[in-house]
Amino acid sequence: MNNHSVTEFILFGLTQDAEKQKAIFGIFLILYLMTLLANSLIMVTIKISQTLGTPMYFFLFHLSFADACFSTTTAPRLIVDSVSSKKTISYNECMTQVFTSHLFGCMEIFVLILMSLDRYVAICKPLQYMTIMNQCVCGTLVNVAWVGSCLHSGVQLLLALRLPFCGPRIIDHFFCDMQPLLKLACTDTYRMNLLIVFNSGAICLVSFVILLISYIFILCSLRNQSAEGRRKALSTCTSHILVIILFFVPCIFTYTRPATTFPADKIVAVFYTIGTPLLNPLIYTLRNSEVKNAMRKLWGRKR
Repeated sequence: MNNHSVTEFILFGLTQDAEKQKAIFGIFLILYLMTLLANSLIMVTIKISQTLGTPMYFFLFHLSFADACFSTTTAPRLIVDSVSSKKTISYNECMTQVFTSHLFGCMEIFVLILMSLDRYVAICKPLQYMTIMNQCVCGTLVNVAWVGSCLHSGVQLLLALRLPFCGPRIIDHFFCDMQPLLKLACTDTYRMNLLIVFNSGAICLVSFVILLISYIFILCSLRNQSAEGRRKALSTCTSHILVIILFFVPCIFTYTRPATTFPADKIVAVFYTIGTPLLNPLIYTLRNSEVKNAMRKLWGRKR
C-alpha cells in the first residue's frame, strides 16, 4: 500500500464560519443526546416490558441499537470539531470511521428488511405467524444480518486501505467516507468507484426495491382484513414506510452515482447519519400505541 505518506487528515466540517460553528456545536449536541436518549428509552422499554415480546419489537430493539451506534460514529466528531481549532483525524481513526459507519448503517438496512418480512408474515399469514417467526428464527436472522453487515463494511475498509494518499489532506466533509476519500487519492479511482457503487449502492437500491415490493404486497393483502385489522396494519406499515423513505433516499443519492460531489452532499449526509437515527424512535413511538402504553406503564411505575 502507498498510503503511508499521509498519517492524518483534516476534516473540513460543515462550515469554516466561527459563528456558525458555535451554532453547530449547540444544535448537534442536543440532537445527538436526544438520539441516544430516545433510542436507549426504546431499547430499555422493549427489554423490560412484558407486553413487547413479539418479533416486531425484537427487531425494533436492534434497529434502535444500530441507530444509536450509527449516530455515534459521526456525531461526536462533528460536535468536537466544531469548537476545536485542530480538526485532524489520524489515518487509523479515519479507516475505523469508514468501517463502523458502514457496519451500523448496513445493519440498519438489514433490520428494516427483517421488519418488513415480519409485517408480511403477520398480515398475510397470521395463523402461521408465531410458528414462522419464532424466537430461534428471529435470532438467526439478526445474526445473519450482523454477518452481512460485517462483510459489507469489511469490503469498504479494504477498498479504503487500497487508496494511495500522497497529496492534499483536507477531507471536504464532516466524517471519513469513501466518496470524499476518493477525491484525495492520487490514482485513477474510476474502477474503485464502480466497486463502491456495486457494494454500497447496490445494497441501498436493491434493499429499497425489496422493501417497496414487500409493502405493496402487504397493502394489497389488507383488502381481506377487517376494518380494525386494516387500521392497525396501516398505522404500523405507514411508520415503517416513512422510516424507509427517510433513510434510503439520501443513501441512494450518495452511493449510486459516479465519483462526483455536490454542495448538498454534506447536508444529505447529516440527514441520514444524524437526522434519521433521531427520527426513527420518534416515528415508532408516536405512531405506535403499544410502545407508548408500555412506556407509560413502565416509567410511570418507576416514578
